[in-house]
Amino acid sequence: MVKYNDQALDRTFAALADPTRRALVARLSDRDTLSVSELAQPFAMSLPAIMKHLEVLTDAGLIAREKTGRVVACRLTAKPMEQAMDWLNRYQRFWSDNLDHLAAFVEEETWPNRQAQPNSTTAPASPSRGGSARGRKKSTPRGASRKT
Repeated sequence: MVKYNDQALDRTFAALADPTRRALVARLSDRDTLSVSELAQPFAMSLPAIMKHLEVLTDAGLIAREKTGRVVACRLTAKPMEQAMDWLNRYQRFWSDNLDHLAAFVEEETWPNRQAQPNSTTAPASPSRGGSARGRKKSTPRGASRKT
């Protein structure tokens, strides 16, 4: 059985829980590296807000930042995502196996076959409905309106 670092996995999923951080990761997946200003460009938020999101991603190990002069470049790191994918794949296999077993059980021919009666096109009425012959209830006239 694979041993997972629970704290690292918690940080990874917590970081990816936010849609802005997921969008930042998606932008980084298109290119090797992007500067912070290039990353922040399409978002309608301040640069300090973007920096806070990048700090969370850095703490989770999802991105690495490197400063060259005044430019801070960001790039994706694979290890936390690989651990998260391993964890997710484990449960995907679990549910696939269980759903395959359920499908096999349902598809077995152990269900009783209902045979149609020779002269009947519909199923017989249930005996509990036999004595009930009430008609449809009629509605009452409409009440007075409060409009002036």
